[in-house]
Amino acid sequence: MAKVSISTEDAPKPVAAYQQAVRKGNILQVAGQVGIDPKTGKPAGDTVAEQTAQLFDNLRAILGAAGASMDDVVMMRAYLTDGAHFAEFNEVYERQVSAPFPARTTVYVGLNPGLLVEIDALAVLDD
Repeated sequence: MAKVSISTEDAPKPVAAYQQAVRKGNILQVAGQVGIDPKTGKPAGDTVAEQTAQLFDNLRAILGAAGASMDDVVMMRAYLTDGAHFAEFNEVYERQVSAPFPARTTVYVGLNPGLLVEIDALAVLDD
């Protein structure tokens, strides 16, 4: 079973040696997405809400390039730079993800300057 790289111009290009997503069989792993607007290469805003909304646009674009959707996502890992952002982040998250919700882990980390949130996703496809 071959490992297949997935990419789209509708999400930010990787800045290091990794792919936007990789599929092997029916498993699709989407690399961590941040709130960078792929058209400008800059953060979509200064708030965690703005950046979270943009990262979900990026995530959906990559999932779509792989023939998947948010309904295929079974696990998400969220990385926040500040615990004080959790409520604002979670409010946007709950508008972007529908029940049954994927499993989720949320941790607090350091990200590149200006970035407040990152999410990676694991999806299982039917085919």
